Amino acid sequence: MPEFTGELQSKLPSAGTSIFAVMSKLAVEHDAINLSQGFPDFPISEKLIAKVNHYMKKGFNQYAPMPGVLPLRKAIAEKISATYHVDYDPETEITITAGATQAIFTTISAFVRDGDEVIIFEPAYDCYAPAVKAFGGLVKYCTLKLPDFHIDWGEVKRMLSNRTRMIIINSPHNPSGSLISKEDLTELEKLTHDSDIIVLSDEVYEHLIFDGHIHQTVCRFPELLSRSLVVGSFGKTFHATGWKTGYVLAPARLTVEFRKLHQFTVFATNTPIQYALADFLEDPENYTGLNIFYQNKRDFFIENIKNSRFKVVPSYGTYFQLLDYSDINNETDLIYAKSLVLEHKIASVPLSPFYSMSNDAQLLRFCFAKKEETLLKAAEILCRI
Repeated sequence: MPEFTGELQSKLPSAGTSIFAVMSKLAVEHDAINLSQGFPDFPISEKLIAKVNHYMKKGFNQYAPMPGVLPLRKAIAEKISATYHVDYDPETEITITAGATQAIFTTISAFVRDGDEVIIFEPAYDCYAPAVKAFGGLVKYCTLKLPDFHIDWGEVKRMLSNRTRMIIINSPHNPSGSLISKEDLTELEKLTHDSDIIVLSDEVYEHLIFDGHIHQTVCRFPELLSRSLVVGSFGKTFHATGWKTGYVLAPARLTVEFRKLHQFTVFATNTPIQYALADFLEDPENYTGLNIFYQNKRDFFIENIKNSRFKVVPSYGTYFQLLDYSDINNETDLIYAKSLVLEHKIASVPLSPFYSMSNDAQLLRFCFAKKEETLLKAAEILCRI
């Protein structure tokens, strides 16, 4: 194929393939157990699949309305009201998206302009910063403090300027498994008071919280709610990451701006899946037991690696577990993660790609959203190292 020879000025000159794709590809090539990319290896609900099939056969196969089908938006509104005692208008304040990543990208594209500053807490999920940079924004990185990945709000305050346009938060936090506290959100509310700062709150793991902790959402804080777009994910909640269906909650004034970009990004998302999810949400048991379900998997994994030389970093949410390998090897995390695939047939994700600068705390992220037999095989390998 002929190549274009004209001048190209990349909007993301330093961006490469994501670490998730790199490690998953390596796992496939070397027939390794893949605990790198965050997706379950067990089946989703047969009832949910049957509902999708039902709506396909009933002819719900054409474009959905741009904001999403109304039954699903109403079901989300009812779920949020029952869970957090906050009321969102399904007509004007809830939008269905093609997964959480699209929701995040569209939020950033709608509100970040040339020269705007966006504060991101790192280690950070890898889609935040590239989207900010693509729209001319300046990323300001605030590093979470080890060993528990907490926020230093004094540092955040010093980073604020009259150009600060957005603060992105993520709880439960990927990759660390840490949680934002009520006190954290109180501090965020104080810092953004009387400002035009937008808060983007990535809450895709809201139901995956362990050890009796409660999800602290910006929805519970009226002033934060007024300036926040909250991102949720049905892929994470219902083990169907390949369906790429999520949503955004936001006050009407913010939703208007979000939808202006949303309509030109994807316009609408999968119609039969939306109707199926609306039905599935009618039974709260389909999501209220997820914390126990995943805590059992976390505990099973930890129990079976207790005789290994890896040190466990507490995970209070998500379906990821950080392991410290500093007592085993002195290599950088990327080199060591690749060596585990090549020499031991187990894939993880190194933590350093979640940072903007070199930061090797000798930590690897393992996904425990797997069948027990998968986790047991992985644990046996880790115990032999």
